[in-house]
Amino acid sequence: MADRMPKIKPIAISNFARSALAWPARILFPPVCAGCRRHVSQPGVLCGSCWPKLRLLERPWCPVMGTPFTHNMGEGFLSAEAIADPPPFERARAAVAYSGVARQMVQGLKYQDRTDLAPWMARWMVRAGADLIAEADVVVPVPLHWRRFFRRRFNQSAELARAVSVLSDLPFAPSAVRRVKLTRQQVGLERKEREENVRAAFRVPAEAEIEIAGRRVLLIDDVYTTGATVRAATKALKKGGAGAVDVLTFARVLPGDFRADESATI
Repeated sequence: MADRMPKIKPIAISNFARSALAWPARILFPPVCAGCRRHVSQPGVLCGSCWPKLRLLERPWCPVMGTPFTHNMGEGFLSAEAIADPPPFERARAAVAYSGVARQMVQGLKYQDRTDLAPWMARWMVRAGADLIAEADVVVPVPLHWRRFFRRRFNQSAELARAVSVLSDLPFAPSAVRRVKLTRQQVGLERKEREENVRAAFRVPAEAEIEIAGRRVLLIDDVYTTGATVRAATKALKKGGAGAVDVLTFARVLPGDFRADESATI
């Protein structure tokens, strides 16, 4: 027992010192709710008012699209969306429905430089996409065009992908696919317009092919709206040599909720 004491004591001192050093930061920058920014007990949590406004997407869901069913439809039952318009990717999953506080979080990350939200959003994504992560070989974000990246200074999808990579211990390949066409903002566009807007917008550069060749790619984006963007990116990844592509997003605009004329819909 006496031999163990010298080992335990430095660890205890180290933990105490780390806790003491954290106090000034907690006082100067107290943790706030990820939705409404009220003070909360720890970073990345929602307050009692915001939590009920978050709709987590849970099983049972379509095994391809991840669209939740109202009740269990049986093993392998596909949604009408998956049957009528089969996607080029293998599977899609999202952590939450794009409404209420989830919409505020996405817009905070995307338009208000709230990059501090990305690690906490990624935790929910990892939970929702556990089956995809278990089979993935590499994490790739949906890229921004370099001009838009220069204006915004960061890519929200890359911030989420980096956090997912760390949490899942998967390689992160932020340059595996490139946006080669400066597209219009998708907000306000109808489904067909969105598809045309991102057609041939992505390409895997020759030097990046080795990162995805024959591998199962986990493609990360912030919101799945109509799927036009991730479909176009998936086609580029497969053309560049990816063995398969799965899609994981933080939020999902559920079928029937999409409104092209709604400014809040991304």
